[in-house]
Formats: sequence, structure tokens, C-alpha cells
Amino acid sequence: MYFRKMSAACVASAVAFAAPVTLAQDQAEAGRDRAPARSEAPASWQPLAEQGVTLSLSYTGEAAANVSGGLRREAAHAGQVYVGADLDLDRIIGIGGATLHFAVTNRHGKNLAAMAIGNNTSVQEIYGTQNTHLAILTWQQTFFDGRLDVEAGRSQANIHFLNSPLYCHFQTNSACGNPTFVFKNSNFTYFPASSWMAHAKLHVTPQVMLHAGVYEVNPDRKRASDHGFNFSTKNTTGVIVPWELSYGRDSADDRLPGHYILGGWFDRGDYADPLRDDQGGIAILTGRPAATRNGRSGLYVRFDQMLTRPDLASQRGLSIFGVAMTNLSGRVEESRYLGMGIVQTGTFAGRDQDTIGFAINDQRFSDLAMQRMNAARVTSGGRADIRRHQYMMELAYGFQVNPAIRLSPNLQYILHPDQTGAPERRRNIKDAFILGFKFTLDAMRLLGK
Repeated sequence: MYFRKMSAACVASAVAFAAPVTLAQDQAEAGRDRAPARSEAPASWQPLAEQGVTLSLSYTGEAAANVSGGLRREAAHAGQVYVGADLDLDRIIGIGGATLHFAVTNRHGKNLAAMAIGNNTSVQEIYGTQNTHLAILTWQQTFFDGRLDVEAGRSQANIHFLNSPLYCHFQTNSACGNPTFVFKNSNFTYFPASSWMAHAKLHVTPQVMLHAGVYEVNPDRKRASDHGFNFSTKNTTGVIVPWELSYGRDSADDRLPGHYILGGWFDRGDYADPLRDDQGGIAILTGRPAATRNGRSGLYVRFDQMLTRPDLASQRGLSIFGVAMTNLSGRVEESRYLGMGIVQTGTFAGRDQDTIGFAINDQRFSDLAMQRMNAARVTSGGRADIRRHQYMMELAYGFQVNPAIRLSPNLQYILHPDQTGAPERRRNIKDAFILGFKFTLDAMRLLGK
């Protein structure tokens, strides 16, 4: 049965772009502030380019099937439509260095992790905010010949901070679009759930950059009913302030580009205690609302580095990346995260834009989370033997069919799936093996062929 469902999910992925308004941009491409992807950008059809308007229209689909382990064998498909525009305000109305960004998404489909695995990290990174949503509406302004770049309006922290084009060569949400530790331990805002924000980049030197932002923390923005067009700040509980100090070598003359980044966040918004209820009991046992807390912080270091590049005129080569994250203050779900990966661009003869990659990460649960999960296990009649570490890994191949279409079959394995999605289980969830299939279609490049 689940094989038929997987086939149906793959077929749904393959034909979804034929339906009305079903072309989207991958979340990895939604962040204009990311370093350019290490592959040559194909020509795009832009009928309004002379008027200063750059259009985006694309679709990302992700199918996944749980072949063994987890809670049950099942398959699911999730997808995203992305429609956007960038307006060059210098060309349109004469405001030098100014750009207006706009994007709307439509997300649909189901989350295999919730359906069949029981853990708290999706194997389909495109899942989340399943509706039609205003994702981006910002004004970007550069100063001092581009050394200072400021953007403000409605957007998200995760497309500006803690990301890399290398992460989204994978389908697992534990790596793409960002290491999920930050979402479990803070109010770090995520695409496409937009809120009020501003961030600024200061290029101290061509290689050194300071980057900081402030983002509204509002639980209303994460509700399933929110569409992003409500600009009210009612029910705002505070702000989150992410920051990064980076050193990067990625000019055209750098044979082996690389980035080395120290970053973190100060979260001054409300959050739910991971263990206690509003009267001091264990919330998962009493059924009472979780206690409300305020104030958390965290720190991370990350890097990506190209190791080999036989030809400076080509993007073929081997790259590695790594991330280490820890909590500094607050009552949190996870105490640390370690992740690393490797990506080879240019695989077989004539396949210069294909990639093959492997990523693995270790998510360590906090003492509070362990106490909560073990309490639920014992109450259900099991033993207090919840495993503290969850390891997620993926092997993926990216096949560039043509400039507009990319197919990415992948194999994912979850060692020690956490039990947050099935707290009443008496035994540990079995290790899960997942078959995945991700594809992207860029309609503007398709039309530009």
C-alpha cells in the first residue's frame, strides 16, 4: 500500500506544476542575501527587465516514503508555489540604491514525519505554513557604495541568517533551509511566516562583514489561519535579535571560496516551558497549559569551504560545510546541535551542474526534554529509557535536467527518532529509512530557453 502511495506522491510532484498557480521558488532560493549558489545561473525570461522589474515564478515539490521503522509505513508529498518580484526603484522612480521585494507563496501537502515517523524534525523541508501567504514585502537600501545594506518590512530571520546554498542540496529539514536547533530553542522566525523586521549588513572589509537584525515575535504569525497580510502588532511578545560576524572569500578571483561565521541570537519573546505547566506540574501529565517564559539566547559557529576546483572557469569541485550550535540561556528543548556535510559539484562527464552530497547531524535533547519524555513513557507503562541523541542523515543526488528543472532523489536515515510526536509509546521508535524525491521547476528560466 505504501509503495502505491509513494508512487502517487512522486506523480503528484511531477505533475503539480501543470495546475493553476503551482510554480514556486525553493526556500533556499528565497533568501536573496545568501551567497550565490556555486553553479552557473541560466538565462531567465524577464519581459519587464527594461522597466526595472525582475519576476520569479517557480515550484518545489518533495515526496517521501517511510520504507522501514518509524511508526508505520506511509508516503506523503508537500509542495510550494513561489511568485515574486524585485523592483529596482532607481530605474523606476529614481531612488538610487533602493529595491522593493515582494513574494507570495502557496504551500500544500502533508508532513511524513508527523504521519509516520513520530519525530519533531521533518524529512520534507518545504513543509510548513500550509496556505497562501505573503512571505516578503521589504524595502532594501544600500549606502556608502554598497558597504552598508539595510532591509526592512515583512520577512523572516531564517532567509537572512544561519543559511548556506549548500544546505538545500538536501531535502531533510534538519539541514535545509537551516539547522533546526534554532527553531526549537528560540523564536527565530521562519519562511514564509512573515513579521515586522529589519536587518543590516556592514562590510568592514571586502572579506569581513557584521550582520545584525531585529524580528518581531508574535504567535499570531505562526497560526495556520494567518495569511501574512495582517500587519497588526497586537499580541506581540517581544523581539529576537540574530547576529553574525563573518569572514568570506568568494570573489571571482578566489579559486576555493569559503565562509567562516560566528553567530548567535538574543530572544526576548515569550515561549512555552518545555516541561512545566502554569502551576509547576509536568504539563504533559497534567494537561494544563505550559508555563510562559521569556528570554533565551544561543551561539553557533559554522563554515563552508571549497576543497577542490580543477578549473577556475567551472564550478566543478568538492565542498564541505559544518555547524556547531549551543544554548546559552533559557529553558530549552535541545542543548546542542552538530552537523556536517560534503557536496561534489560536477559528477560524471558532461554533468557539470549535477551534485552528489551527504549530510549528517546530531541533535542532543536537554535535561528538561528528557524528563518530559520519560515521564510520559513511565506513565504509559514503559521504562524511562528515552534516547538523548537523534541522528539524521541524507545521501542525495541533484540531477540538472535542463536550466529550469532539477531532480533530487535522496535516501534518508534517522537513528533514534525522538518521541515528541508519539509521547504515549511504551517503547522507543525504531530507526527510520526514508526514500525521498525533491524537484524544482523555475518557470522564468523555462520560458527563457
